[in-house]
Amino acid sequence: MFVDPALYRPLVIEPQRFREVMSSFPSGVVVLTAFGQDGLPRGLTVSAFCAVSLEPPLALACIDKTSNTLPAVQHTGGFTANILAVGREQLARRMATKVSDKFDTITWRRPVGGGGPVLEADAAAYAVCTLKETIEAGDHWILIGLVVDGGHHDGFAPMVYSRHVYDPL
Repeated sequence: MFVDPALYRPLVIEPQRFREVMSSFPSGVVVLTAFGQDGLPRGLTVSAFCAVSLEPPLALACIDKTSNTLPAVQHTGGFTANILAVGREQLARRMATKVSDKFDTITWRRPVGGGGPVLEADAAAYAVCTLKETIEAGDHWILIGLVVDGGHHDGFAPMVYSRHVYDPL
C-alpha cells in the first residue's frame, strides 16, 4: 500500500504529556556553572547530564536556548557540572530560577584550567569540562564537553529527581 508522504503528518505528543512522561525517568540533579564576561559566576539546574565516552572522557549536558548561563558557557568555552548532594533541594530550586544573585550565599571555588564554579560544599561530585561541540536540538543546545578535571566526595550521596520530587538514592 502506497501512502502519499504529503498526506502523512506524524503525530506529536503534547508538551504537558511529554513533561509527565519524561519526569517519570529518574535523573541526577546537576548545577551547570560557567563564568560570564564580567567574571561573575552563572549557573542553572539541569537534569540532562551523562557520560558520552571514556576515551576521550566526554560528557554532555542539555541547556535551554534562553538560559542566562548559556552566554557564559559560550564566552568561556567551558562549564562545570556539579552533581548535587542529597539535601540540596533548596539550591537546586534556586538555580532553576533566573534570579541574578544565585551565588551570593553559596561557597564556591574557581577551578584551575577553565570551567565554572565548583560547588564543593554542595556537590557529591563535579566534572570540569572544556566545550568540544554544541548540537542544536529543538529548544535546547546539547553541550559536549571534554572532562579535564573532576572529583567526588565519598561521604555525599547524589540527589535524584523524579516526578517533580527530589529524593535520595
